[in-house]
Amino acid sequence: MESDQEDEVPNVNFVPSLLFVKRGVAKANPDKVTLTPAELARIINETREDLEDEGAEGMDTSDDEENEDSQSGLAERASSLAATNPDGTNEGTDEYNFDTYDQETGTTGLHLSTVAVIDPTENIQDDEDSDAEDEIIKPTDNLILVGYVQNDSASMEVYIYNEEEGSLYIHHDFLLPSPPLCIEWLSFDPGSDKPGNLCAIGCMEPVITLWDLDIQDSLEPVCKLGSKGNRKKNIPKMGHKDAVLDLSWNHHLQHILASGSVDQTVILWDLEEGIPHTTIRDFEEKVQTLAFHPKRAEALLVGSCDGKVKVFDCRSTTDDSSSYKMWDLGGEIERVCWDQFNHNCFVASTNDGKIHYIDSRQDERPLWSKEVHEKEVTGLVLSARVKGMLSTASADGSLKVWDIDEQDARMVYKKNPKVGVIQCLGECDESPFTLALGGDLKTKNFCVVNLLDNDIVSNVFKSRFAEANSSSEPPIEEMEEASIADE
Repeated sequence: MESDQEDEVPNVNFVPSLLFVKRGVAKANPDKVTLTPAELARIINETREDLEDEGAEGMDTSDDEENEDSQSGLAERASSLAATNPDGTNEGTDEYNFDTYDQETGTTGLHLSTVAVIDPTENIQDDEDSDAEDEIIKPTDNLILVGYVQNDSASMEVYIYNEEEGSLYIHHDFLLPSPPLCIEWLSFDPGSDKPGNLCAIGCMEPVITLWDLDIQDSLEPVCKLGSKGNRKKNIPKMGHKDAVLDLSWNHHLQHILASGSVDQTVILWDLEEGIPHTTIRDFEEKVQTLAFHPKRAEALLVGSCDGKVKVFDCRSTTDDSSSYKMWDLGGEIERVCWDQFNHNCFVASTNDGKIHYIDSRQDERPLWSKEVHEKEVTGLVLSARVKGMLSTASADGSLKVWDIDEQDARMVYKKNPKVGVIQCLGECDESPFTLALGGDLKTKNFCVVNLLDNDIVSNVFKSRFAEANSSSEPPIEEMEEASIADE
C-alpha cells in the first residue's frame, strides 16, 4: 500500500470495514475449484446483465463507457480465465459461445453457488512452491477480513495474522461489486447441516452477499440476501432499498442475521429461506449500527442517525409493530456494543465525540456520558475478555483505551496509528490486546496494534485478562432462554 512514487498513489484508497475471525475455524487448505464452461458463462452473462440493468436506470448513453469501466472488473476477471485453456494457452475466439449461452432464470431469495475460480494453469498441490507454507492456514492463525476500496475497485482482502510468529500477510481476496461497509462472520451455512466459515458483507448496494472463506478466489458469493429486481425477468425487489451499513449474526438463533440500512429499516433475515423474517421500520433516519445481545437471543441493540438508540424485544416485534426501549443521545449514533461483564448495560458512541454507558433496565438517562474524542467515534470495542477495557477510535485519527465501570471512564492510553481518518476498529477474539484499524491515508490505511507494548495498559489490564481466563467465562447472571417467534 506504500509507494515511493507520488503519482502511483491512488486518488481513493481506504479501509471502510474489517473483522477478526477466531482461530481454528478455517480450513488449512481452502478449496480451489475450477469452473466449468457453463458456470463461467453464467457468471459472465449475469455480470453483463447487471451492468446493463444498472446502466438503464438513469444513465445517459454518453456515460455508458465510463460506467462499464468502473464496474466491469468481475467480468474481465472471469473472461480472462474463461479464455485460458487447460494447457495454459489463450485463444481469442469465443470457444464456449458465452454470448449466446442460455442463462438459467434467477429467482429472488437465496442464491446458492458451489464453485470458486482459479487459473486452470495453477498447480493446486505444488510441493515445490516456495510460498506453500504461507498458503496453509494454521490452527494458531487468525484471519482478518479487510474491506478495501481503491479508486473504482472494491475488494475484501483476507489477511493471515499469527501472534506467536509476528506474521501478517494477505492470503487471498475477493472482488466486490461496491465498497464493503460492514462485515460479519457466521458459522451457519445455508443448505448444510454442518458448521461453516462464512462472512456476510453489506455494501453500497442493497443486496447482502455471503462468501465462503474456505473457498479461495471466488468470483461470486455462495448466496445473496435481497434483490434489486429485474423487470425483464419479472423478478421483484426484495429486502433493503439502499446501502447496508451494519450486520449482526444471532449466535443463539443461528439462522437469523440482522441488517441495518440507509433506507431507515432493520431486517431480520431467515438464512434458511433467504428471505426477510421481520422488517423493523421504527426509525426516522438511516440505521448505522446494531448488535444482538451476547446471551439474550431476543434482544437487539440498534443505533440510528436520528440520535436514538433502541433495544428491541424481537419476540414481540413484527412488520406491523415493535416492542422496544429508547434513549435519545442527541448526536448521530456511530457504534454500539454490549458489556459482556454486565449484560444489562451497553455503550454507544456518537458523532459529537461522546460515549454513553447505559443500563438497559432504566428508561431515563445514561449512567454516564463522556466526551472522548474531538470528532465522531467511529470505532468502539468493549472487550469480552478484559473487564472494563474499552477501546475507541475516531475520525480525529486517534486510538484511545479506557478503564470504565458504572461510574465513569478513565483514559489509560492514547496513540496516533497514522492511518488517517480512522474508519473502523476490530479486536482479536483470543488476544484482546491486539487491535486492527482501518483508515483513509493513501500510503497506509491498515495496521495491527498490540496494546501490551504499552506498560500502563499492561499494568492496568493484564491481570484482569488472566483472571477472566482462569474461569470458563466472565461472571454473569443466569439468563432465561428466549427465541424469536417463527410466526
